[in-house]
Amino acid sequence: MIKDNQQILNRLHIVLDGIVTILAYAIAYVTMFRILEKPVEPYSFSSYFSALLIILPLNLVLNAFFHLYYPKRVMGRRLEASNVLKSNGIGFTLVITALYLFDQVNFSRMLLIIFYALNAVLLVVERNMLRIILRNARRRGFNQKHILLVGYSRAAENFIDKVKANPQWGYMLRGILDDEEEYGKTYKGIPVIGVIDNLAEILSYNRLDEIVITLSLKQYDRLEEIVNICEKSGVHTKFIPDYNNIIPTKPYTEDLLGIPVIHIRHVPLTFGINIIIKRIMDIIGAIFTIILFSPVMLITAIAIKAGSKVPLIYKQERVGLHNKPFMMYKFRSMAVQKPQEEAGKWTTPGDPRVTPIGKFIRKTSIDELPQLFNVLKGDMSLVGPRPERPFFVEKFKEEIPRYMVKHQVRPGMTGWAQVNGYRGDTSIKKRIDHDLYYIENWSIGFDIKILILTVFKGFVNKNAY
Repeated sequence: MIKDNQQILNRLHIVLDGIVTILAYAIAYVTMFRILEKPVEPYSFSSYFSALLIILPLNLVLNAFFHLYYPKRVMGRRLEASNVLKSNGIGFTLVITALYLFDQVNFSRMLLIIFYALNAVLLVVERNMLRIILRNARRRGFNQKHILLVGYSRAAENFIDKVKANPQWGYMLRGILDDEEEYGKTYKGIPVIGVIDNLAEILSYNRLDEIVITLSLKQYDRLEEIVNICEKSGVHTKFIPDYNNIIPTKPYTEDLLGIPVIHIRHVPLTFGINIIIKRIMDIIGAIFTIILFSPVMLITAIAIKAGSKVPLIYKQERVGLHNKPFMMYKFRSMAVQKPQEEAGKWTTPGDPRVTPIGKFIRKTSIDELPQLFNVLKGDMSLVGPRPERPFFVEKFKEEIPRYMVKHQVRPGMTGWAQVNGYRGDTSIKKRIDHDLYYIENWSIGFDIKILILTVFKGFVNKNAY
């Protein structure tokens, strides 16, 4: 069964982590005392490696604390790498603190710096290699997890869609139990194989690894009964609510004196420390980018002025954080118009309002560079949902559910939607879906990933006219 396989994988992970840790420590030792030829005294070779008797189990315990031995079927590489860095960072801090407390002033701190930095890198490499091997094996039908769905609903269809799109997860869907749909009905090859009352009998065969409850809203009166049956069998059970379009992908929960409370929207950027960190990144990043692109901005300014008599900078009202309007800066790429004419009109292919130089700077996103000064002012962030004009905000908030959630964070020069191709005249709904994913899953690493993707595929906008 899959549980036995998972235990074997966990042990393999622990053994591999132990080997990697010993290897990283040996390389750090050789680097310090053989390559750099630093004096090893007053400690001997055996003394330094005796420290591994403490460091090795400490590292493995910290890895476990940061969930690095949990099933990796659907855990993202970025999250796993982040947990590796946290584990090694805390391990380094604890070891350094212990050396000071026990007055071991001559134990090489540089060796520990090299070791923990190298250990983190090697662990990430090791885990990604193992991830590739396991996912390829699951694609070929090995290490499968056998799953039964209870309830036919939108949640069931969404779950089946995800499983079909990700064969590397190794999920084998055995069928669906439902009281409303007729026996034999299929969705993407997954059939209805019986009614919910058949659940206890099916579980008695002990051939399933997991039950996923995907009841429709009108069947929730049976939820407690179904959970009790699953718990009695000992099979691991998950619940995917049929209102998952309402709750966030990472629910923010709290315990209200024994009552579990799920917050409808989890926004990491509403927490003080995250706000401060992101603002510091924005200021440093904006100053650096202004200096880096100052020649480009100077040449663009000269070209705009040489090509026409229009003002250099175009200011347009946009809606930002907490629905507050601000003036967003751009290099002018279009002829001067009356404010009411440009407030509610998209740019179209071959638009006569676009100047010759404007067409080029819009395609290459050079016209967006003055927004770096919006970032410095605090109107915008380097990364975030793109701000929209008030006319379209009023329009979309009535047409698209959850559209206004994007205004809970600062708008950005680039964002998750933009690097995935949703810029200009593209699906507003898809854009909002990506914006909401970013808002609920923000992290420093996620921002860095988006900035890197922007460099490689975010500047040229095929939908800019």
